[in-house]
Amino acid sequence: MTPRKGSEYAGLSVAIVTPLKDDVLDVARLREQVEFQIAAGTTCLVPAGTTGESPTLSHEEHERVISEVVQIAAGRVKVMAGTGSNSTAEALRLTRWAAKEGADASLQVAPYYNKPTQEGFYQHFKTIAEDVALPICVYNIPGRTGKNIEPETIARLAEIPNITMVKEATGSLDQCSQILNSTNLTVLSGDDSLTLPMLSVGAEGVISVAGNIVPHDVIEMLNAVASGDLARGRELHHRLFALCRDMLGLSTNPIPVKTAMRILGRDQGELRLPMTALTPEQESQLHRTLSNYGLC
Repeated sequence: MTPRKGSEYAGLSVAIVTPLKDDVLDVARLREQVEFQIAAGTTCLVPAGTTGESPTLSHEEHERVISEVVQIAAGRVKVMAGTGSNSTAEALRLTRWAAKEGADASLQVAPYYNKPTQEGFYQHFKTIAEDVALPICVYNIPGRTGKNIEPETIARLAEIPNITMVKEATGSLDQCSQILNSTNLTVLSGDDSLTLPMLSVGAEGVISVAGNIVPHDVIEMLNAVASGDLARGRELHHRLFALCRDMLGLSTNPIPVKTAMRILGRDQGELRLPMTALTPEQESQLHRTLSNYGLC
């Protein structure tokens, strides 16, 4: 069977947090996060995405996060830089920066708020792909952006050589299946709790939030399914489920994951407005989930 475009990104990619201390990038913590993921065997790091609070990073901070992660990784792990925007010109500038700094690929979120037509989506991604030679992962998350990139549009985009992947976060297995049926793109789950169902129809990995905390377990689940051990994959899915549910369900990402990392001593847990802390009741629920998992 011929490998899909982008299949070298199969496995676990982790959407890493942006550590802050007194509202400034904490480079020492960022280094710890990168080293933690490399030691775990993660396939790819994804800085400056949603989990990295990209909407509230200044342009200078956004660029610095990408540069620091590329430099710390030093070729030991792939780096897929979050460089999307609802402004095509801004996405181009960030993607050019990521390419110049040595990133391996670009994660391009669907333009948000301004809700382009399907033709607008196509022209936006086409413009970036034709300008910068990096492999591009189209990130479709209509719950955040306000509009779905329809499978027919993704099929058109798949004809562009360096558009190689889709981060599929629509919550629709039908859409996932249609993309897999109609394109040669690698599909990566964009929702931790749906990774196993998506793997069952042909997705090859996940861009994970929970992987910030338990990368070994996510990798084990992915490897089990890839080797044909679906029973073990199901077992790990159910073990991970409550943790995955809380990471994206207790409050808006990245509030729960940053809180969990603070509880576990791996981050300050500092957020930038308009992100605000969990309520005491939510934090108690998160602590119970972490404890039940055996993490604290």
